[in-house]
Amino acid sequence: MRTINKVILIGNVTRDPLVKSTDNQKKIAMFTIATNRYYKTSDGLDKSEAEFHNCVAWGNLAERVEQSLSKWKLIYIEGRLKTRIIEKDGGERIYKTEVVAGNIIFLNKKSDFDDVGVSDESSSEFFDDGDDDKF
Repeated sequence: MRTINKVILIGNVTRDPLVKSTDNQKKIAMFTIATNRYYKTSDGLDKSEAEFHNCVAWGNLAERVEQSLSKWKLIYIEGRLKTRIIEKDGGERIYKTEVVAGNIIFLNKKSDFDDVGVSDESSSEFFDDGDDDKF
């Protein structure tokens, strides 16, 4: 039986992306987005709950994130979940789950991107990692 590991989120970027290069000069961009869940309590009160998602983009997609993405921007992100194990001093292990981006669509108005040099005339920007599994 096949399995599926697919994540689709729409949320706001909580901080400017951190962009690094690997030893072989491949770029990696790390950023966090926030999503909200709205619900009613048993007393009928409206409540919301924020969830924060760690995201990673690699290669060409990381370069586009570096050029165009900043704090508060609204994005659509499609990817897969990946859990890394980080070894701390003393042998402690920390598990960090991240969304590895395959596709990102910038949902803000074009005018929001004028200061970063995006020249597309549409109201959203679509970037992918180059894989052929587009929707």
